[in-house]
Amino acid sequence: MRFLRESFIVFRRQLRMNLRNPAWVIIGMLQPVLYLVLFGPLLKGLVNELGYVNAYTFFVPGLLVQLGIFGAFFAGFSLIGEWREGVVEAERVTPASRTALLVGRLARDVLQLFVQALILVLLGWAMGMEAPLKGVVFGIALTLVVGGACAAASNALGLATKSEDVMAPVINMVMMPVLLLSGILLPMTVGPKWLLNTSDFMPFRHIVDAVRTSFLGDFDGSAIVWGSGWAVLLCALAVWWGTSTFRKESA
Repeated sequence: MRFLRESFIVFRRQLRMNLRNPAWVIIGMLQPVLYLVLFGPLLKGLVNELGYVNAYTFFVPGLLVQLGIFGAFFAGFSLIGEWREGVVEAERVTPASRTALLVGRLARDVLQLFVQALILVLLGWAMGMEAPLKGVVFGIALTLVVGGACAAASNALGLATKSEDVMAPVINMVMMPVLLLSGILLPMTVGPKWLLNTSDFMPFRHIVDAVRTSFLGDFDGSAIVWGSGWAVLLCALAVWWGTSTFRKESA
């Protein structure tokens, strides 16, 4: 109970900060919506050739994962500002659990991602997406796990670098191969075989495949198992990294 109370206190403070300045929430939502509105229609011919009856059933799951990855990756920037203002050090001198300091922030990030994901899915349905409700629920849940992993890693990276000038190029360096090799925008099967084989080593590609499979209503394939397994593993590793970073004396 003490851990939950401490996490909630941190979550409440972080949520109030977001409500005072919702610019980052709106900006984070605009990119996938623009992709959906402007890039989605261009995929119709290509996606139909690959066996997808509906282009948005293919495209929306990829944008969901993109929202979970790239939106959460920027969570560490606000933590750098809090560290610079002495908020992090003030929290660390309290008897609060270091894990609670991280989990409270992750709860805020996951809630923000959930609202954004709902808006994206509703817009996809409005544009003609065909997906069963249980598949959408599973896809959003998997996205939230991925978003929690990326937010935890971003917080850990923010405390490790303590500089936006250092953190920004690191994130950009990571985001490019993830975007290209995960099949978020285009299926990897349209590329050369060496690129397809390379993408097999990209965990986020398996997560994207799992969300797409769930949107098709297919829960019997191995894609669901691989994607779910990678999402849980990445989340566990990121939370461990984030917690250990909060515990360091130099944080």
